[in-house]
Amino acid sequence: MLLATQHMRLMMLMLLFAAAVTVVAARLSWLAIEGRPARASILGAAPRGDIIDRNGEPLARTIDAWAIGVHPDRLLGDRGAIAQRLADLMPDTGDQPWFYAQLTKKVSFTYLNRRASPALVEAINAIGEPGIVFERQTQRLYPQSTLAAHALGYLSTDGRGMGGMERALEARLIDPAQSGAPVALSIDSRVQAAMESELGRAMGEMQAKGAAGIVMDVHTGEVIAMVSLPLFNPNRVGMAGTEELRNNVTQSVYELGSTFKPIAMAAAIDYGVVTDMSRRFDATVPLKVGGFTIHDDRGHEQKRWLNIPETLIYSSNIATARIADMVGAARMQDMFRKLGFDRKPDVELVEKARPLWPGFWARTTVMTTAYGHGIAVTPLHLATAYAAMVNGGIWHPATLLKIPQGAEPKGRRVLQQSTSDRMRQLLRLVVLDGTGRKGEAPGYRIGGKTGTAEVAQRGGYAKNANVSTFASAFPMDAPRYVVIAMMDSPKRVQANSFQTTAAYTVAPVVSRVVSRTGALLGVIPDDRHDIDLSDLNPLLWKAPGKKEDKGIAE
Repeated sequence: MLLATQHMRLMMLMLLFAAAVTVVAARLSWLAIEGRPARASILGAAPRGDIIDRNGEPLARTIDAWAIGVHPDRLLGDRGAIAQRLADLMPDTGDQPWFYAQLTKKVSFTYLNRRASPALVEAINAIGEPGIVFERQTQRLYPQSTLAAHALGYLSTDGRGMGGMERALEARLIDPAQSGAPVALSIDSRVQAAMESELGRAMGEMQAKGAAGIVMDVHTGEVIAMVSLPLFNPNRVGMAGTEELRNNVTQSVYELGSTFKPIAMAAAIDYGVVTDMSRRFDATVPLKVGGFTIHDDRGHEQKRWLNIPETLIYSSNIATARIADMVGAARMQDMFRKLGFDRKPDVELVEKARPLWPGFWARTTVMTTAYGHGIAVTPLHLATAYAAMVNGGIWHPATLLKIPQGAEPKGRRVLQQSTSDRMRQLLRLVVLDGTGRKGEAPGYRIGGKTGTAEVAQRGGYAKNANVSTFASAFPMDAPRYVVIAMMDSPKRVQANSFQTTAAYTVAPVVSRVVSRTGALLGVIPDDRHDIDLSDLNPLLWKAPGKKEDKGIAE
């Protein structure tokens, strides 16, 4: 009987031991599951897809991270001393008073750091305060910091895309079926970095209010670089203000001045209004239309009759206005509409502004819009227009997504091939002999047009503030890329020879960007080849007994 009792007790003890082991094993399994690096986003779905550039470089990634929080009502130690320890360990997050304020909040829980490293978690855990807790979660990381910030966008605190391609691709990036497949943008990080560097340096030196830069493939509409200044860091978006978050490439509209003259000229050629490049237009005196007077840039007036190449080389408002008058309101509007100037820019981004389109097209409206006054568009509008002007006449919508080889879009024809061929010649002449000479990059055969316009403001125009733009393409004998640089309100400083026109502010930026990135884009510099200008060169006037006039106008 005693033996049976002992045997029974032993069996019960073994059963209890087995049950305890089972409970412990189950608990360990649960902790193992809970302790694994989080593979779900904060929305509970699959991890947000990565974003890469066209060459596979990471631009936005979802990573495993730690969040550090606190239950203020569960703290046992001295809150002042704990706040000081936290400030010492996390100086980038806040100082002692800030942490003390978090530790004394009348709430049950608050976060102290949402992106903490394992080493930081270990150091804070060593404080030994049970009221401080740690949570493993996924975080969005932008490893290139400010690079392409406006194209990429950022996330809200609850993990939703709040701008840029993060917002535009929200459904795709959180789709479980797409999990693990990164989205390739059209952006080239190398070109983006060069444009940000050169434009940012110039903007800083010239104390400008803002700037924008674009590099675009003329045959596909792919945006190779999109720069808006000032920049922001999407990793720390809370530190950015309204001006930093605004994308000047797609959200800001400007009167872009003389960069519109080639567009007006292309319309005149395409509609058959101008058929002879030697045809001359009177620019001897300012043009008076009703109570309005159109004049050329003071100090650089030619005060003579100008043919078609000279009209663009010397950037004559008067001659351009006369040509636009012949084109007429209906055809000028038709050309602008074909180029998309009457609607928001065509690109995936949600953040887009509608152009300022004239409500009434009087005769003077037609004349002034031909040289970029009275109509305001985004820099992206201008980029797609110049791409069509040099690529053979085909307009493509802009895209920030990489287009696979062989899947290039057809686009739509807006200009005849012959018109595009002529415009490539004329734009090249502007860089060789006119306002765009500082935009030349040896061996890359750049063509383009400068534009300087007074900043539009309520009640008129600011007399001491300019929007300066250089719209260009290269190489002009076989165009591959459009490059646009724009600066808002640069100051007169030594860096621009105390001139705020585009020739001195942004044309040199384009020259440096092309020189740095042309070969990366597959365009090998070559001084032995250029576009054929033999039929236009004889039309260029030289003053008797002098070298050819090299005055820079806008």
